[in-house]
Amino acid sequence: MTRLRNWRLAPLAAALLAGCSFIPTYERPAAPVPAAYGHPSATEGLPAAQLEWQQFFTDPHLRELITVSLSDNRDLRVAIASVEQARAQYDIRNADRYPTIGAAAAATRQPNTNGNGQQVTLYTAGLALATWELDFFGRVAALSQTALAQFLATEEGRKSAQTILVSAVANTWLAVVADEELLTFTRQTLDTREETFRLTKLRFDNGVSSELDLRQAQSLVESSRAALAQQERQRSLDINALSLLIGRPLPPDYRSGTTMATVLLADVPAGMPSDVIASRPDVRAAEQQLLAANANIGAARAAFFPRITLTASAGRASSQLSGLFDSTGVWAYTVAPQLLLPIFDAGRNQAGLASANATRDIAVAQYERSIQVAFREVSDALAGRLTLLDQLQALINVAEAETVRSRLLQLRYNAGVSSSLDLLDAQRALFTARTAEIQTRLLRLQNQVQLYRALGGGWTDTAVSAR
Repeated sequence: MTRLRNWRLAPLAAALLAGCSFIPTYERPAAPVPAAYGHPSATEGLPAAQLEWQQFFTDPHLRELITVSLSDNRDLRVAIASVEQARAQYDIRNADRYPTIGAAAAATRQPNTNGNGQQVTLYTAGLALATWELDFFGRVAALSQTALAQFLATEEGRKSAQTILVSAVANTWLAVVADEELLTFTRQTLDTREETFRLTKLRFDNGVSSELDLRQAQSLVESSRAALAQQERQRSLDINALSLLIGRPLPPDYRSGTTMATVLLADVPAGMPSDVIASRPDVRAAEQQLLAANANIGAARAAFFPRITLTASAGRASSQLSGLFDSTGVWAYTVAPQLLLPIFDAGRNQAGLASANATRDIAVAQYERSIQVAFREVSDALAGRLTLLDQLQALINVAEAETVRSRLLQLRYNAGVSSSLDLLDAQRALFTARTAEIQTRLLRLQNQVQLYRALGGGWTDTAVSAR
């Protein structure tokens, strides 16, 4: 009875002694980036990581598309399934820390120990403890911590996939809006040039204009038709890309329902690079991978020490199957501890430790690179923040000036004061200026989306608990 009581106390003793750990003390590597950005940002407003995408993207059409993408995008579904897979792997590793007990029944037949040549049969039934490692040196606990860190890294990866998806849907939708404006403007330009060509041909037929004027007008008409075909193709490509991102097809007659000038996005403050390290899911995922590699070193170190396992069973035993649970049966138990001390393993444990150290070095480099990439993305977005605004304002002024010049030359041409070459040159310049203005509006809005994503915006933080 005393031995049985001691066997029952074995799990408690193991739990008390399992505090030994060979996991190195974790120290976060210093960020290999400057302490501040080289470009100014907004000084007011919510940080991007605290600004939910529903607040950043206010257009109802865009918000509807993002909502659909978060439920139907296949890449995001893969990321979510990967989180569940990593959680299950952690549950498996964590279960290794506890004994596995199950019902067991067995029948053995062996020679009688009396030496009379007869065979005896022994039937047993009861509870059995499968081979359980008493984790005195923290090997199993270190593997469990490794799996936990990998699970958390996968969860951060899911958040990073969401930020990329939200920004990709927004940027593609903005491209569709720009395509619609360019299509509208190109059709208007084509109509204007066709009218100019009609008038020029009429003047040419009456001997007023030269063939040079006629061919110049014809060239501009065909250029407009080519630009229109190009814009229609580009819109089809953007619609296809948007359909892939949201996970379902868009109707053939889909319209964004807005214009570039009416799309408003918040100007978010950049803060300090240390804020990005704390808020970017991809950076946090890289740090969790570093923690996993660090914990794996503890498991590799513990492999040099003895491994103690325990196998046990308790139940009824009888020489007759019918008497297993009556008075002829007896209570019986077995306890079989085993200690295995590595003596010669052909360098396997040493190589395992070297591999674990190398894996940590790789994880450190990947973590530092993720910080550098984040710093560059924010810096690039900040560099475009003011320059694109200045560029857009200049192009707006150019387009307004070319609009006035084109209108005045049209009046002068109708009055016979200016030549058709002057008018056609003004129309060409106006088309170029308006196209550049629309494209720059698109670049500026996409740059704002890029800054929002680079600062860690686009996902909602939810509590993650390991079961």
